[in-house]
Amino acid sequence: MDDAVPRDFPALRALIAARAPTLPRRLTQVASFALDNPDDIAFGTAASVAQRSGVQPSTLVRFSQALGYQGFSDLQEVFRARLRDRVPSYEERLKQLREHGGSSKSGLLLQGFADAAERSVADLRLKLDPDTLDAAVEILAKAETIYLVGLRRSFPITSYMAYAMGKLGIRNLLVDGIAGLGAEQIGFISPRDAVLAISFTPYASETVNLAHAAKARHAKVVSITDSIFSPIAPIADTWLEIVEADFEGFRSMAATMALAMTLTVAVASRRGEK
Repeated sequence: MDDAVPRDFPALRALIAARAPTLPRRLTQVASFALDNPDDIAFGTAASVAQRSGVQPSTLVRFSQALGYQGFSDLQEVFRARLRDRVPSYEERLKQLREHGGSSKSGLLLQGFADAAERSVADLRLKLDPDTLDAAVEILAKAETIYLVGLRRSFPITSYMAYAMGKLGIRNLLVDGIAGLGAEQIGFISPRDAVLAISFTPYASETVNLAHAAKARHAKVVSITDSIFSPIAPIADTWLEIVEADFEGFRSMAATMALAMTLTVAVASRRGEK
C-alpha cells in the first residue's frame, strides 16, 4: 500500500467523498456502496462484494487503484481495521449506558440485553448451515479427547461444555491457561484428538496460539468465531460462524451458548449411535 493513501477509515471516507464527483459512473456506484455498507466490504470476498454492489470484480480493483491502493485487498484492509478499532472499552460502554439513562433503570437494561439475545439466536437460526454443524459434530464425536480452548470472553462457554461433556461421559480437557500453562495443556494433544477453539473480535491471542499449536500436532480443529477473517477460521477443518448482537457495546453470548449446548448433546448422541 502506498504511504500516501489513507490507513484509517475516517480518512478513507473523506477521500472517497472528495473523489466521488469525478469518478466514472461504475466507480461512483462502488463508492456509494462502500460508504453505506462498510461491514460488507470488510467481511466479503471480491466476488460477493461485486455481486452485492452490482458491478464486476474488476471494477473493485479499478476503484481501489483510483484511490491509490494496489488492489482491492489493500483497500479492504482499511475496512477491516475499522472493525478492530471500533471495539469500545468498558469505560466507553458504561458511558453510553449512562447517556441513555440505563445506569439507573434496570428494566431498560434487561430489555436491551434480552433484545440483543433474541436477535443473536434468531441470526444463528437463520445463518447456520446444517451440513457445517453436522461436520463439526462428526469431527468431535470421532475424537478420543476433545480439547476445549476459549479464553477471556469465551471461557464461560468452554467451562460449561467441559462440565456438560463430563456429565455425558465425553472425554475432554478444558484448557484454562492457569499459571500460563496453556501450551503445556495443549501439548498432550495428538492426531486422534480434536480441539474446539472459540474466539471473537478482538480475538484472544492465547486462544489463537493454542489452536495453531494443536493444528501443528495434526489434531482436528473445529472453530467457533465471527468472521472468515478470524485467525482461527482458516486453520479449522470446519468452522461455525456466530455474530452476536450487542446492547450499548456489550455483546450477548446467548447464541454461542445455544450452539455450545447443541454441539455437546449432539456429540453425545452421535457417540451413543456408534
